Amino acid sequence: MSGLNDLVNAPVNQFNSAGELTHLLTLEGLPKEQILHILDTAQQFVSVTDPAREVKKVPLLRGKSVFNLFFENSTRTRTTFEIAAKRLSADVINLDISTSSTAKGESLLDTIDNLVAMQADIFVVRHSISRAPIQIAQHIPAHVHVINAGDGSHQHPTQGLLDMYTMRHFKKDFSSLKVAIVGDILHSRVAKSNICALRTLGCKDIRAIGPESLLPSDLDMLGIKIFHSMEEGLKGVDVVMTLRIQKERMEAGQVPEGDEFFKQYGLTPTRLALAKSDAIVMHPGPMNRGVEIDSAVADGTQSVILNQVTFGIAVRMAVMSIVAGN
Repeated sequence: MSGLNDLVNAPVNQFNSAGELTHLLTLEGLPKEQILHILDTAQQFVSVTDPAREVKKVPLLRGKSVFNLFFENSTRTRTTFEIAAKRLSADVINLDISTSSTAKGESLLDTIDNLVAMQADIFVVRHSISRAPIQIAQHIPAHVHVINAGDGSHQHPTQGLLDMYTMRHFKKDFSSLKVAIVGDILHSRVAKSNICALRTLGCKDIRAIGPESLLPSDLDMLGIKIFHSMEEGLKGVDVVMTLRIQKERMEAGQVPEGDEFFKQYGLTPTRLALAKSDAIVMHPGPMNRGVEIDSAVADGTQSVILNQVTFGIAVRMAVMSIVAGN
């Protein structure tokens, strides 16, 4: 069984010689001050995402080219990155991987070299192979920036940041938060990024709930409380985050499926009632209703799932503007 710290032991340099954030590849080791700077910058961009605003653009990335390279399927991440880049006035190129030269056998780095030659400024990369964005960042010229939009089971840093933004927006103080993460934590890059950020921001009560086969082996060494019972793990928490079972990253039969998983680990109104009365419900998407979450909870008054998506635009605007030096 792989652990939470697998694939993060090799050094990852996200800063330039002046100490400025030039790539966002992982939340592992990212200083608290840097995370807060991103969240504070995102707060300034929230007004730009207001539907009532007549002009929804700012000129911070005017003349810059942002290349979205998604080697895995995506709805929320890819679309919100595109919206964020356009609202920063960047030129956005969405590379269709299925019709690109990678489908003809061209290597990842050869593809990157050609795109750099086309004067790319920022690469937003999602890849099924862990550390692929890190490999790209180590390969490209210093003036080009890489943002990790999810790599294998490694990290999903902008999702982690938008989740932190959501928690701070609704709950304010991380030091007193009790956060439960439920489901397939072992294969979830979102869970790994959230755990990194929560620990950095001072959250002292992080709970992992799920079957043993879906929990990393090193959670206890990180101070994460482990529960195999929803009823025990959800007591008195402020935040409940449910996760999709990532069947594409596991062997068949590794966990109970469908109705059986829902019976044991599905977030229902009855189970949610064990949390604090003002607890918020989060999900990074895509949701499988009736598997990890009940529709009554997903659409209920405590759900902030759609708020996460909206905040994601502002957070990704913040990340792109910061790595580009604005």
